[in-house]
Amino acid sequence: MNAQDLRDKTPDQLREELASLKKEAFNLRFQQATAQMENTSRMRAVRRDVARVNTILNEKAAAAASTEA
Repeated sequence: MNAQDLRDKTPDQLREELASLKKEAFNLRFQQATAQMENTSRMRAVRRDVARVNTILNEKAAAAASTEA
């Protein structure tokens, strides 16, 4: 997932993406705790994707706030 693809999405789509990523992160933590995790690098990728989506949401909110003022 790259930032340009995320910037093309609406805030509602980004919130849905964020929810699914957080759900995946929870499942990965559960797998790690039960020693069933196969791909350990996926955990890092999901954390970074969550941060990326949050950053884009904040950018869009700041842009919307600056145009309203």
